[in-house]
Amino acid sequence: MNLRGICYYLGLFSFPIGVLAFFNILYSSYFDYLLNLNSYIITLIASIFNGLFLLFIGKKGEKKLDFYEQLILIVLTYFLISVFISIPYFFSNYNINLINSLFESFSGITGTGFSIFNNIKYIDPTLIIWRSSSQWIGGLYFLLFLFIFFSNSNFNFKLINLVNTGNGNLNSEINIKRTTINIFLIYTLLTLFLFILFSSSGVRLFNSFNISMTLISAGGFLPTNTLNQIINTNYQKILLLISFLISTLNIVFIYNLFFKKNIVKVHYEDISIFITILAFSIILLITFSEFNFIECFINVLSSVSTSGITLSEPNKNISLYFLFLAIMGGSIISNTSGIKFLRIYILLKASLIEILSLVKPKNVVNQNILYSENKINNENIKFSFLIFISFFISLFLLTGVLLLDNINFESAFKLSILTLTNTTDSNLHSLSIADFNNLLTSSKIFLILFMIIGKIELISIFLIFRRIFIKN
Repeated sequence: MNLRGICYYLGLFSFPIGVLAFFNILYSSYFDYLLNLNSYIITLIASIFNGLFLLFIGKKGEKKLDFYEQLILIVLTYFLISVFISIPYFFSNYNINLINSLFESFSGITGTGFSIFNNIKYIDPTLIIWRSSSQWIGGLYFLLFLFIFFSNSNFNFKLINLVNTGNGNLNSEINIKRTTINIFLIYTLLTLFLFILFSSSGVRLFNSFNISMTLISAGGFLPTNTLNQIINTNYQKILLLISFLISTLNIVFIYNLFFKKNIVKVHYEDISIFITILAFSIILLITFSEFNFIECFINVLSSVSTSGITLSEPNKNISLYFLFLAIMGGSIISNTSGIKFLRIYILLKASLIEILSLVKPKNVVNQNILYSENKINNENIKFSFLIFISFFISLFLLTGVLLLDNINFESAFKLSILTLTNTTDSNLHSLSIADFNNLLTSSKIFLILFMIIGKIELISIFLIFRRIFIKN
C-alpha cells in the first residue's frame, strides 16, 4: 500500500483547516471576540505543523493512488479533519470534554447537525462560524469523494450519465482534475450566491453567512436556536427553498445548467424522478396534514436534502414520512446522504421487471429508466442492492447499540435513521432525545462512527477491509 502517497495528500488536506482558523483569528481580533482566540491559534499551529510533517513523509511517495488507496485517503481525511475541527471546542471556555468536542466536530464535518450545545444564543460568535465552516468544508470534501468514487475506471460503479460533465470521458485523469476545480469554484460561487440573496432579503449578515455555508452542504447547524429566528418573510422562505434545491440536486447538473446545453437529456433521470417525488409528497401532505403549500414544499425539500431543519412542527405520524424521505435522499452526486432516490427507483423498476417476466415470460419488458434511452443493467441493480442492504444492516446495528443506552426503541430507531442519513434532529422528526450530553460515551462513539458510515456508505468500508485483509 502506498502509505507515503496517502500521507502526502493528508498533509495537503490539513492546510484548509489552518485557513479557517486564520479567518477566525482575524474575525476575533477585528470584532474583539477574544474569549476563544487562543483555541484558533492552537488549531492554526497544529494544522500547519501536521500538514508540513505529513508532506515531508509523503514527498518521496507515489502521488498516483489506486482506487482503494483513494478510499482509505477519504476515510482518514474525515477523521483527521474532524480532530482538528474539534480543537476549538476542546480548548474553548465552555468546559467541553474530548468526546463531546469530537462529537460536535464529526457532526459538523458529516453535515449531520447533532449538537451538544443546547442554547446557541450564548455561544461565542466565532465558535458559531467555526461550526458552520466545518459543515461547509465537509461538504466540499464529500463532493471530491463522490468524484473519486464514481469516476474511477478500475472500479466503476457509475450510474449511466449521472457524472457526465459533457466534456467527454470523465474517466480521464485530465477531466477529473478539471472537474474537481470546477466543482470547487461552483461550490464556492453558489455559497456566495446564497449569502448575497439572504443578505439582501433582510437577514443579518452574520446569519446569512452561516446559513449559506450550512445549507449548501445540506447541514443542520444554525446560528440561532430555531430557523424561525432567521426566516420570517415569504421571500426568505423562497430563498430557503432555493437553498434546499441546490443541495439536493446533482452538482454536475447545476454546473451544466450554467455552462452546457442539452442538460435535460443528460440529466433526465435525476430531474424526472425528483419532480415525481416532490409532486407526490406535496399532494400527500396537503391532503393529510395542516401545512400550506410553502410549508409542505420546505419540509419535503428539507427531508430529501437530508438537512432536516424546518419552520414548522408536524404531528408524530407525519414525521415518519419525513424520515422516509430522508432515507431516500437526494441526487447521487450531491451533498445529501441516504440511499438516493435513483437507486431506489432502479430497485423498484428491477423488481417490477422480474415480476412481469414471471407473469408474461414471452413479453418484452421495457427496461428503460422512465422514458429515457438509458437502460437498467445488472451493474446498476447489484450496486443499488448493496447500498440498500448495507444501509439497513447499519440501521439495525446502530439501533441495537442505542437500546443499550436505555433509549426507548422508537427514539433509538429514529436517531439511527437521522445518524445514517446525516439529518439533524429537528421538530420535523418528533425525536424525544433533547440533550446529547446525557448519552453514554459509548453511544456517542458509535454515533460518530455511523455518521461517517452514513456519509461515505458502508460499502466503502467493506471495500477498504477487502483491500487490507484480502490480498488477492
